[in-house]
Amino acid sequence: MERNTMSVESYNDFQALPEGCIATALSLTSPKDACRLSVVTPTFRSAAESDAVWERFLPPDYRDIILRSVDGYDSVLAKFRSKKELYFHLCDNPIIIDGGNKSFSLDKGTGKKCFMLAARDLLIVWGDTPEYWRWIPYPESRFPEVAELLDVCWFEIRGKINTSMLSSGTTYAAYLVFTSKSGIYGFEYQPAEATVGISGQDGVKRTVCLDPDGEQRHRYQIVPRRIFFNHRLAHIYRRRGDLASERITEYPKVRADKWMEVGLGEFYVDGEQNLDMEISLTETKGGNWKNGVVIQGIEIRPKAE
Repeated sequence: MERNTMSVESYNDFQALPEGCIATALSLTSPKDACRLSVVTPTFRSAAESDAVWERFLPPDYRDIILRSVDGYDSVLAKFRSKKELYFHLCDNPIIIDGGNKSFSLDKGTGKKCFMLAARDLLIVWGDTPEYWRWIPYPESRFPEVAELLDVCWFEIRGKINTSMLSSGTTYAAYLVFTSKSGIYGFEYQPAEATVGISGQDGVKRTVCLDPDGEQRHRYQIVPRRIFFNHRLAHIYRRRGDLASERITEYPKVRADKWMEVGLGEFYVDGEQNLDMEISLTETKGGNWKNGVVIQGIEIRPKAE
């Protein structure tokens, strides 16, 4: 009984605090916690709606980033009556920055920064050769153009981002965001290799499958005995179990926006870092022709916990 009385008294004492003090306490939590606590009492609700709380949840440099918006700083900010509205808009509606070459958004649960490097911001080998790649508008893309793979045997894509742009103390994951207009060919049995690491140094490698049906093929344990130089010729198959070794392979997943993504790797952003992080995806060993991939870009966002 004494414990219950003390709990009630502590609760009443906290309730007696000025709203500004409660707002300061909420700003030291997280966006998710602030939303949960807002239902406790009207005082909490009022404090949790305040600009002081949501200003703290926005990145310190959010104004500088919005200044880089293709829509203009004033155009973006004029839409919102509060910092909370701005926060959730940036979570659900990435803004296009840097002349249309990147997008910026926030992770809803943490407020940490997310970016996507548009296809035009990537180094795509043979990307300016019309016989191999085509640059086209795509209604479902957030960027003005996407890169459509027509036919290559040397597949190589590289992206770069400086860690100073990202939220410190955060593990980030990089994803290739892509789709297909009429099917992806040439990646069915020849995996690509993804590498994430500091520019100029050896990065961490992983095996990546770009074939949307790759995971299903893996269940049936079938791979080709050999891959012909021309993917249009027939394949000869053998059991995967005959392979000397296997590596864990990343497979594409369908996103909420109906695009596909496949994980390329992870890296940790230290508070003191100011380094160029390079992300690459290559398939240059198989020798088979590949086509059908439509690339929107490489997304870099906090790793899901």
